[in-house]
Amino acid sequence: MNSKIGIVDVGGGYRGIYAAGVLDYCIDYKLHFDLGIGVSAGSANLIAYKAGQARRNYLFYTDYGLRRQYAGIGNFLLKRSFLDLDYVYSTLSNSDGENPLDYAAAVRDPMEFLAVATEAETGRVKYFDMGDIRQDNYSVMKASCAIPFICRPYAVGDTLYYDGALSDPVPIGKAFQMGCERVVLLLTLPENTVRSSDQDRKLAARIRKKYPLAAEQLARRAERYNAGVDLAKRYASQGRVMIIAPDDTCGVDTLCRDAKAMDRLYQKGYWDGIRVSSFLKEA
Repeated sequence: MNSKIGIVDVGGGYRGIYAAGVLDYCIDYKLHFDLGIGVSAGSANLIAYKAGQARRNYLFYTDYGLRRQYAGIGNFLLKRSFLDLDYVYSTLSNSDGENPLDYAAAVRDPMEFLAVATEAETGRVKYFDMGDIRQDNYSVMKASCAIPFICRPYAVGDTLYYDGALSDPVPIGKAFQMGCERVVLLLTLPENTVRSSDQDRKLAARIRKKYPLAAEQLARRAERYNAGVDLAKRYASQGRVMIIAPDDTCGVDTLCRDAKAMDRLYQKGYWDGIRVSSFLKEA
């Protein structure tokens, strides 16, 4: 009996193009998973993988992501959000958009899908699934990607959400809880990176008055990330996890504006996808 195999994409803003490269390799070489869990940009990467739309995310990073409609001070002044998540996940992605998500294909694909978000009021983790997504209603991905202060919290139903990385930045435990026996973990920082809380604490201070519990989660995000990667390394030593991570980020950061640097990081991810193939053959 085949074991249940999961893939976890932790996101990382524009660094997510690395994981998009890995996933495009998986599409091209017909590598399949039973469960996909996406955090922040990882949720967008995985829904396009589930729909079988290779190279779709590449354009979102290197072209659409550089447009002023998506990111810029103008958005912050007009909408109090530096990133316009509606532009990406509605204007561009809806069935009448410039680059529609193939929703029907995503629904047909058998892989279970979870997108991680954080309740702004309570700081609790929320795992959305395909039952929470409808044609031309991709609020789940917007919620998962809403970086505190950079974005306003995003509403799904009557609840406001921030980025999933606040509450579960490396959801390896969730993948095993859902029955996976082996997991591929996609990081967008080098595997041995130890994250600092300095920047997170600055952002947390900006939202603490209105959302104190989410702010507390944000202040501890780096600590949770580091612990999650350490856990993954322990599982990797047992052969239960394959960590796929870049050896360097090619100068790409969370809000990168350099398409050439992103292309280099994408190419790294694509060819690192070969390691996924070898891991799956061992299952």
